[in-house]
Amino acid sequence: MYNNDEIIKRLRYIIDEMKLTQNEFSRQIGIDSSNLSKYLNGRLAINESLINRIVINLGLSKRWLETGDDLPYAKSQPALPNRTLIDGHISCEPSGAVNPGVPVYDIDVTAGVMPRSMMFADENIIGYIDLPNMSQRCRIVKVSGDSMAPVIRNGDMLAVRELTNAQHIFWGQIYVVLLDDYCMVKYVRRHADAGKVILRSENPEYDDMEIDRGDIRELMFVQNIIHIDTRM
Repeated sequence: MYNNDEIIKRLRYIIDEMKLTQNEFSRQIGIDSSNLSKYLNGRLAINESLINRIVINLGLSKRWLETGDDLPYAKSQPALPNRTLIDGHISCEPSGAVNPGVPVYDIDVTAGVMPRSMMFADENIIGYIDLPNMSQRCRIVKVSGDSMAPVIRNGDMLAVRELTNAQHIFWGQIYVVLLDDYCMVKYVRRHADAGKVILRSENPEYDDMEIDRGDIRELMFVQNIIHIDTRM
């Protein structure tokens, strides 16, 4: 038996993250909108058929949806291991292309702070990357520095997905963290004080940072790490 209330919470979270109406979400997973409303209001019990339909159509982790463990888009999925690209695989939008891929922005998220509206402005798009199963809701940005090496190297690119609510944190995962004066890429770890978080580097030369959760302006989940191999 499924825990209806907990699965409903996770479904509402995904709908919110995807910035969809219930009607739009029902079309995404291929069910009638009135039935989706009944599921979300608890009038219909969550069943295996609905779970499988959501997992297949959205690429969600079935384990996360059923139990809350893992990540919504699990690292065990084939699309999520790090990618290595040779120069030239980032291409400009082809003429008349319907879906050129995930946009690449000419910004370094660790080099200064800028308003989000400027960060993801259309004029900052320099090309697109089209990889199997990479979420179309991601944006690709550059990163510099060695604080996350060797997991993330200087000059790598990150496929990031914006979160609508900075309170929803999957502890121990990598995020782009936007503060008033800094923007950094770190593991976000749970703090003993619920009002704080720990920002941790991969490189042991860097110390942990403790910050107030209220100081976080935005969180972007790092869904893919793209290693750029420039041998020529």
